[in-house]
Amino acid sequence: MTKPAETTAPRPLVAIPARFSATTSALRYAAEVNARALVEAVWRAGGEPVGVHPADQDERDVAARLARFDGVLLPGGGDLAPHRYGAADTHRSVYDVDELQDAFDLRVARTALDLGLPLLAICRGLQVVNVALGGSLEQDMGGPEGEHRHVVHPVAVRSGSLLERTAGAGKVDASCYHHQRVERLGTGLTVAARAADGTVEGLELPGAQGWFTAVQWHPEDTAHEDPAQQGLFDALVRAARDGR
Repeated sequence: MTKPAETTAPRPLVAIPARFSATTSALRYAAEVNARALVEAVWRAGGEPVGVHPADQDERDVAARLARFDGVLLPGGGDLAPHRYGAADTHRSVYDVDELQDAFDLRVARTALDLGLPLLAICRGLQVVNVALGGSLEQDMGGPEGEHRHVVHPVAVRSGSLLERTAGAGKVDASCYHHQRVERLGTGLTVAARAADGTVEGLELPGAQGWFTAVQWHPEDTAHEDPAQQGLFDALVRAARDGR
């Protein structure tokens, strides 16, 4: 029996660097994971989410690996090692630092931007891009009263920004989980959104070769019910499908 011809276009491949996890009871061992909500948001957008193994490779090796993908998503995760942005000391609140993860994510960020691959950076991902372009981070925002953990709050999006066009709104309700924020902007980056307390919540790179936006919050948390949040994933996959 002849198999029917495929009638739908293949899904664009979206690379998502995996996160190391020490505790994954269902798998019995330590694992490399990505949040299910994140993967499902990419899938809903029409993309094929692909976990990518973080490995100790130079820029050329990372470029060769990313060349097979149509887009990249840098997800949330633990803190970057403070020495990555020139800090002499480490605040006691810094957690889940992994040097291999840091090195790989920084190379992925630089490579995706250099290649013009569509890139969406989320939470830690935003911080990775900022550091990759020479920026720095405030290591702690001030404890429970100052941090943005388990918080949903309004974020003002800059008028005329790519982020505003992507979300389709000048204000969004952002689901946040972070205790660090941008301190010094990386070279070429501009602020696309802020929280009421001044925290940078969105970054853009005018003149970038490919589609790029970064948000400090977690759009995957509410993307299943909020079109503005799902719109970020839709735009990434659309750019990946359109060839950057």
